[in-house]
Amino acid sequence: MKGILTSIFTVLTIGGLHAQPQPESPKLVITLTIDQLRTDYLENFSPLYGDKGFKRLWRDGRVYQNATFSFDNVDRSSAIASIYTGTTPSQHGIIANRWMDQTTLRPISCVDDPGYLGNYTEDSSSPAMMLTSSITDELKIATRNKGLIYSIAPFRDAAILSAGHSADGAYWINTTNGKWCGTTYYSDFPWWLNRVNEREGLDVRISGMIWTPSYSPDKYHYLPEWRDIPFRYKLDDDRNNRFRRFLTTPFINDEVNHLTGQLLENTNLGKDNITDFLALTYYAGNYMNKSTQECAMELQDVYVRLDKAIAELIEMIDKSIGLHHVLFCITSTGYVDSDATDLGIYRIPDGTFHLNRCAGLLNMYLMAVYGEGKYIEAHYNQQLYLNHKLIEQKEIDPKEIQEKATSFLMQFSGVNEAYSEQQILLGSWSPNMELIRNGFHRKRSGDLLIQCQAGWKVVDDSHPLQNKTVRDGYIPMPLIFFGNHVEAEVIETPITVDHIAPTLARTLRIRAPNAAKAMPINKLH
Repeated sequence: MKGILTSIFTVLTIGGLHAQPQPESPKLVITLTIDQLRTDYLENFSPLYGDKGFKRLWRDGRVYQNATFSFDNVDRSSAIASIYTGTTPSQHGIIANRWMDQTTLRPISCVDDPGYLGNYTEDSSSPAMMLTSSITDELKIATRNKGLIYSIAPFRDAAILSAGHSADGAYWINTTNGKWCGTTYYSDFPWWLNRVNEREGLDVRISGMIWTPSYSPDKYHYLPEWRDIPFRYKLDDDRNNRFRRFLTTPFINDEVNHLTGQLLENTNLGKDNITDFLALTYYAGNYMNKSTQECAMELQDVYVRLDKAIAELIEMIDKSIGLHHVLFCITSTGYVDSDATDLGIYRIPDGTFHLNRCAGLLNMYLMAVYGEGKYIEAHYNQQLYLNHKLIEQKEIDPKEIQEKATSFLMQFSGVNEAYSEQQILLGSWSPNMELIRNGFHRKRSGDLLIQCQAGWKVVDDSHPLQNKTVRDGYIPMPLIFFGNHVEAEVIETPITVDHIAPTLARTLRIRAPNAAKAMPINKLH
């Protein structure tokens, strides 16, 4: 009797498993990474939205309101690489948009590669410095190169890092000539994109582009008392910087949508039963990286127009392929460009930390201890690089000199913490140290890392583009899955973005990227 019951139970269990049909794999996965998108801004500006953009995503999507990154010093490049690889800079190697090349002592871009030529650009680019596989790479492998993979972004780093190593094409705007450009690393530059550049390029149309508010000023909230005059930007006014200015307006999202439409029309993307992948990037930051106080009305209009761009993208995809065949994954880069200080108006403590002076004084201190020599070889992005050849010649213990250097750095006004490579890689664990360690790569990061106090301005006279005001507050960002029969739910529980790639891999029934250790999120269907 016991054996009979066991057999019946087994048959019923197996039968039940077979009775549950596997959800159909999407024909197309669309990842939309929105640079500097914030959950709190999304919610605060919601009275300005229509019903077919963010409100639809909140109503019909799986919404995680509090997504975060599991490493420190997030920027656009490190964020996008982490989203697509499912790991952190300590593994994939993209520690920032730019870092100091220790062989040449010059800053390099994370996608620089002199081995390839550019299409409609003089930049030589590839994803070679991303050291692990991405979800797009794994899809190429799983489909035996039959799945199509494209990326479209305003920025070179975003386009290339989201495309991965095996994509069919990655396209971005050239800020010199306004053309959509690419790299010979991928397949041939397509004929239809040549046609877009020649017939309807941004350089032809920008002269008539003027950015003004979508609504009257009284519709916008959270404005300074002095701000009641609508803004007006004629984007062709400054001819030397017109395309750079354009990339910081919401119009760039319309350009991404337009090229997406051309891509759908001229390729087989999403038109067969082999899953394809489209990686898109939008912009939601401040105009020309100005402070939020300066651009409060502009920022709200960015979100208004972003809402319309998302609605148009969803409608385009629905008409072309059908939403039930498409899985959207929408998230943010999880950082914001630093605001200017309050200039003493509100009497919030602040100060200025000069990285050049710090490096010079530290070198003088080390000379006093160890003798003549240039011990600090370079500095960049609040990191100092030691002269390893000199240290080896003088037979100085690397651990000792790093300890002395960090102790000296801690005496500077504005320095909150200073860390050595030894501390980061071999020191004891703590939650804060884990974030620092995850963002550190031993062959690309500096030997000494400086964390300045919140509110202080970091000035680097050698690299003024790195100047910033430190703001360490929590930045809420969303993660949204939508389409392809995704079950709707709004979830407040925090989640880290390294779950995105494994979740997409599970949904597509392929391998996760080779350094992705996080578990997939619970089933989306």
